[in-house]
Amino acid sequence: MLIASIAIYYSNANFRRNDFNSLLRSRAVSVAKLVLDSYEYNANLILRSGSGYPNRLPEEKYMILSFDKDTLYTSDKFWKLNEINYIIGQVKADKEVILRQDQFEVLGISHSTGLYNFAVIGAAIDKDGLLHMKKLRIILIIVCLISLISFSIAGWFYSGRALKPISDVVSNVDDITITSLNLRVPEGNGADEIGRLAKTFNKMLERLETSFAMQKNFIANASHELRTPLTSINGQIEVLMMKDRTADEYKSALGSVLEDIRSMIDLSNRLLLIARTSAEGPSGQSPKIRIDEILWQAQEEMKKFNPSFHINISPDSSLTDSEQIIVAGDEYLLKTAISNLIENACKYSSDNSVEIKFGSTDRWIKVIFEDRGIGIPGEDIKKIIEPFYRGNNAISYPGTGIGLSLVNQIIKNHNGTIKITSEVGVGTKITLLLPSA
Repeated sequence: MLIASIAIYYSNANFRRNDFNSLLRSRAVSVAKLVLDSYEYNANLILRSGSGYPNRLPEEKYMILSFDKDTLYTSDKFWKLNEINYIIGQVKADKEVILRQDQFEVLGISHSTGLYNFAVIGAAIDKDGLLHMKKLRIILIIVCLISLISFSIAGWFYSGRALKPISDVVSNVDDITITSLNLRVPEGNGADEIGRLAKTFNKMLERLETSFAMQKNFIANASHELRTPLTSINGQIEVLMMKDRTADEYKSALGSVLEDIRSMIDLSNRLLLIARTSAEGPSGQSPKIRIDEILWQAQEEMKKFNPSFHINISPDSSLTDSEQIIVAGDEYLLKTAISNLIENACKYSSDNSVEIKFGSTDRWIKVIFEDRGIGIPGEDIKKIIEPFYRGNNAISYPGTGIGLSLVNQIIKNHNGTIKITSEVGVGTKITLLLPSA
């Protein structure tokens, strides 16, 4: 507003000066013609406003001089011009002179009559123009001040309204603690930047709430699973210490204790693997390995672990090149995931068997595990990959409920997906999709 007001004022001042100088120039030429052409050096001539001549200007004064500074005519014998030498010098050089002396606008021009050149100097006061500029100056100052005050009030009001949603978000976030992660930040209309920020906060809070809930359940379940074998070991040792036993009784009790210890070691290893895979996140640069080699190794190890397992592996007929089944990842983790799936499939099948098929589609490697076991109830399929969760029909089978959770985390870390379809009493089909390297 300040810059605009200054620009308007100085533009008008420039226009006023140019317009007035144009009038003064016309009037000076008219006076010079009247004086020099008529050879009558009478001031009364100047007072006449004949047809075709510009009207008189306020407080006008005129002076006609030769280039030798001889005064041929002056309308006011008491008029003293301060810059007369400068004006004659400039006019002599055929230049127009415009300057200001006190309130007078002064104009110097050259005028020729016959073979002679003269310097014609005119001066007048632009009373109407100056009054107009004074009024314009007052108007601009008033408008500028009112506008600045209005802008300040409006800016304070609207900035307060604009920042209020941020203040509300900050206030609500301050109220959210580890014990109140269920609270959410108001999203407003959800369409502007503040709404999107609130949505982002709420999504983060949902992830945190889910993470804390999973962590809480995980700790509770892990504590329970570890406490069971420890309680069993403690009870068996206390019973042994009540009285002397025979060597066979000691061996039998120690064998039971050893089995519980092995169960604890297996549980601890699985917990450590879950912690490791959760911390690592998706794999980046990893060595390239063939998925069929991992399957054969897992088959061999699982048969050593339990000779009653029947593991049938068959490649898809569409495979034509070993390059189609190369995956980038951690060989040990992938073998652990496959071993867990084989163990589950064989354990829950009446004939201890599993059918494994592998192949390639587009840029993905597909591995299918299919068994004819007890199946998984529909309501349990979405929860089955949570740590320590077990289906209602699997309670009577040995296990900790960590296997599928570990498999899901490993496959996710390899940028893959896992899909489970099952029917109770018929069997379960688990499909792994891994990106081809």
